[in-house]
Amino acid sequence: MTTPEAVFPADRHALYRQHRYSAAIRSGDLLFVSGQVGSRADGSPEPDFRRQVEQAFANLSAVLAAAGCTLRDVVDVTTFHTDPQGQVETVMAVRDSVIPTDPLPNWTAVGVTWLAGFDFEIKVIARIPAA
Repeated sequence: MTTPEAVFPADRHALYRQHRYSAAIRSGDLLFVSGQVGSRADGSPEPDFRRQVEQAFANLSAVLAAAGCTLRDVVDVTTFHTDPQGQVETVMAVRDSVIPTDPLPNWTAVGVTWLAGFDFEIKVIARIPAA
């Protein structure tokens, strides 16, 4: 049986400690990444929405890199939006700039009313490449 292992990026941000969660859990060849938001190093939200989404993807990329993965290893994505209709074009533009080619991962978008001061969150499952 595989023992789950916590994964954190080198520049671990304040939200992990503040809310008591792991950035990701490695289990076998899968990486389950906790929801990443557009937070600055101190845990505060990036106020500009596009920059918040870009920062969420940057935070996600840092967690993936800590486990030896990239965005190309992502197989499943769930995003959370406080204003799905008003935000979808911006989110898709940022996504297309960081995951531009096929095969694209599965994607589920969920409208929510609260994200602890943030407007966008992304969580993923990735397959860890063989060493």
